[in-house]
Amino acid sequence: MKVPKRIATVIINALKGGVVPRIGLPYITVGREQEINAFLHDIEIIEDAGAAFRFVAGRYGSGKSFLLQTVRNYAMDKNFVVADADLSPERRLQGTKGQGLATYKELIKNISTKTRPEGGALTLILDRWINTVQSEVMAENNISFESEKLLPLTEKKIREVINALSDMVHGFDFSRLLSLYYKAYINGDDELKGKVVKWFRGEYNLKSEVKAELGINILITDDDWYEYIKLFAMFLKKAGYKGLIILIDELVNIYKIPNSITRQYNYEKILTMYNDTLQGKAQYLGIIMSGTVQCIEDTRRGIYSYEALKSRLEQGRFGNENLKDMLAPVIKLSPLTYEEMLVLIEKLLNIHSELYGYTPSLTEDDLIDFIKIEYSRIGADTNITPREVIRDFIELINIIYQNPGLSVKSILGSEDFAFSKADIGEVKADEEFAEFEI
Repeated sequence: MKVPKRIATVIINALKGGVVPRIGLPYITVGREQEINAFLHDIEIIEDAGAAFRFVAGRYGSGKSFLLQTVRNYAMDKNFVVADADLSPERRLQGTKGQGLATYKELIKNISTKTRPEGGALTLILDRWINTVQSEVMAENNISFESEKLLPLTEKKIREVINALSDMVHGFDFSRLLSLYYKAYINGDDELKGKVVKWFRGEYNLKSEVKAELGINILITDDDWYEYIKLFAMFLKKAGYKGLIILIDELVNIYKIPNSITRQYNYEKILTMYNDTLQGKAQYLGIIMSGTVQCIEDTRRGIYSYEALKSRLEQGRFGNENLKDMLAPVIKLSPLTYEEMLVLIEKLLNIHSELYGYTPSLTEDDLIDFIKIEYSRIGADTNITPREVIRDFIELINIIYQNPGLSVKSILGSEDFAFSKADIGEVKADEEFAEFEI
C-alpha cells in the first residue's frame, strides 16, 4: 500500500520522536485486534442511544495513546465527533483554580470531525447544523432557498432541537445560546456568533461580562463542565452526528497530585462520569481514559485508593493474563508479540524507503535479527516497549540510509547496539515515581 509522502513524513518523524501520529495510523496498525473490537462494540452501543466508559492501562510506550488514536480515527469515520485532551498539572478533572475547566477548554479546542480531523471544529459543527436543518426543511416542504416560508419553518425545527435539550441540567441556558447562534447566523452577525462560540469554549471569566454580551447569567465552571459535555453529546446527535467520544490521556497526572484530598475529588469526578454512562444518565457519549497500570491499581494513590471506584473496576476471580475479559471496564494492554513487532518494523521499512526513494538493503533475516537483539537484552521480556523498539529501528534505518556503504550486519552485530540499554526499562520505572513517594 503506497503511503502519501505527507503522511509518511508525519509517521516517521512522530514515531522517531516517541509520539503517536494523528494521521496515517491504518498504515502501521498491527495487533490489538481484541482491544479494537471491544471499542467497536462500545461505539455501536453509543450510536444506539447508549453510553460507554473504558480505562486503558499499560506501561509507558506500550501503545495506549496509539490505541486511543486508532479509536479516534475510526469513530470520526463513523460520523462521530471526537474530543481529546491530555491531563497535566494545569489540566485535571476537578480543581479549585480552573484545572477542571482547563480540561474542558482543551477538549472543546480539540473537537474534531471527519472533515476537520485536526480539531477546532466547533464553529463548523454549528454552521453545519443550521445548514442541515435548512436542507431538511426545503426537502420536506418542497420549497427553495429563496422561499419566504424557509425562515419560519427552519426556526420551528430549530426550536424542536432546542426544546429537547431544555430538560437536561443547564439545558435551558445551553438552548438559549444555540438560539442566539442561529439568529446571528441568519442575520450575518459574526460578532455575536463569536461571542456564543467563546461561551461554549468556556472562555468567559465573569458572569457580568456574559450578562452584558449574551444576556445570560451562567458560566461553565470546574464543578459543572462535565454536564455540558453531556449536553454537547445530545446536541450533536440532534445535529446529525452519531454521538460524542471523549478521550482523556495521561491519568498519571492525577496519580501524581501530592494532596490526597485533591486526588479524591478528581476520583469522585471519574466516579460521576462512570456511573452516568453505566446507569443510562448519559446518551450518545463514550469516554475512554488512559493511564499506567500503577496509576489505576495503586491502592494508596491510584484510582483504586477510592474504594467506590475500586469495587467497580477491579478484576474478578476468573480473569487472568490468558483469559482477558474485554467487556470489563479496564482493558490492560499486553505486549505485542515478536511476530507483530516484526510485521510493524517491516511496514516502517517500506514507508521509510518510499519516503526517501531507495531500495531497502535489510532482508527479512536482518529484521528477525534486529527483533532478536532487541528482545534479548537484560530485562527486555518485562520492560521493553513498542516505543523503544520503534525508535531504535527508525534510528537504524536512518543511519543505513545516510551511510549506504555501511554493512547492516556490522551494526546489528556491534556490542554497543546489543547491550547499551540493559535494564533501561527497569531503571525508568523506578525513577518515574520516586519523587512522589511519601
